[in-house]
Amino acid sequence: MIEIRSFEEHDWPALWALLEPVFRAGETYAFPTDIDATEARARWVDAPSATWVAFDPAGEMVATYYIKPNQPGPGSHVCNCGYIVADHARGQGIAGTLCEHSQAEALRLGFRAMQYNLVVATNKGAIRLWEKHGFNIAGTLPGAFRHPAQGYVDAHIMFKTLV
Repeated sequence: MIEIRSFEEHDWPALWALLEPVFRAGETYAFPTDIDATEARARWVDAPSATWVAFDPAGEMVATYYIKPNQPGPGSHVCNCGYIVADHARGQGIAGTLCEHSQAEALRLGFRAMQYNLVVATNKGAIRLWEKHGFNIAGTLPGAFRHPAQGYVDAHIMFKTLV
């Protein structure tokens, strides 16, 4: 079991330690691989409506997600989320738990749908998981992601109506 709670200021060092290797790898997020802690915090913590962190039974931070409006104004009823699970904690159902938690939070915050804007096609595990949780591929963007090892690969827009 994991404990999921809202991000607190003292969580930042552990959260940055979780985010940094994923951003540096450049395989799943369209963040610069040389992003610094200040910019990462601005994008993952400061800009979103809410940021959540998850801890294993030993108290180690093993995952996080954010939630924010996907677009302003007339599109603000659709939210967007980003999720990261520590490499050593993958395969334990944590991402699925975060997905369910984020959908409940999205409804609580008044969102009517959830959209993932850039699900890298090479990230097969994420695609399977999001489909398992009711998301559909709404469109595919050919060559929209520059993967560090595979070059230009497709990216999907995935969508789910929540209400």
